[in-house]
Amino acid sequence: MASSGTTTQTQRFTGAQLIVHLLERQGITMVTGIPGGTVLPLYDALSQSKQIRHILARHEQGAGFIAQGMARTHGKPAVCMACSGPGATNLVTAIADARLDSIPLVCITGQVASSLIGTDAFQEVDTYGISIPITKHNYLVRNINELPQVIADAFRIAQSGRPGPVWIDIPKDVQTAEIEISELPEPGGRAPTPEFSAESVE
Repeated sequence: MASSGTTTQTQRFTGAQLIVHLLERQGITMVTGIPGGTVLPLYDALSQSKQIRHILARHEQGAGFIAQGMARTHGKPAVCMACSGPGATNLVTAIADARLDSIPLVCITGQVASSLIGTDAFQEVDTYGISIPITKHNYLVRNINELPQVIADAFRIAQSGRPGPVWIDIPKDVQTAEIEISELPEPGGRAPTPEFSAESVE
């Protein structure tokens, strides 16, 4: 624990618990998706959240469009989740549409264990490669230490400049790894809205 007189405390998280904690810090109150093998640790952690409600979709594409609706309604990034393989590929149409329509989304998918990436393992798909042309930015998180900055950056990128989707692919072993953290990046802030001035138009 931190010494008295400081506001920083060391906390221990699994990767999945850390993701949920970081989403809570971003002010997320709802996420949508479908559980699957490679994302079960995240769903276990999500079930313990008192802040975030999960909306179970019937299809991953539906989850992507539900998230679009939330983002369009609230004007800030919404979160959708899916497992690796077919779960991730089913999201593609909704994420591509969000890119074309400038909708801020943060898409989180599970991935096979890091040691299995590139081996054609069961339900392994190159989610990172697939998502490059349809997102503003994408990540393949290879180490639990990357999660705090990746989540903060994802929300900042999704809503800055021309809004759009950001995709975060997280191997199952990163979700189950453990870490002690005393400091976290500030949540990604919303880009300021320029003030309109009639005089500047003339």
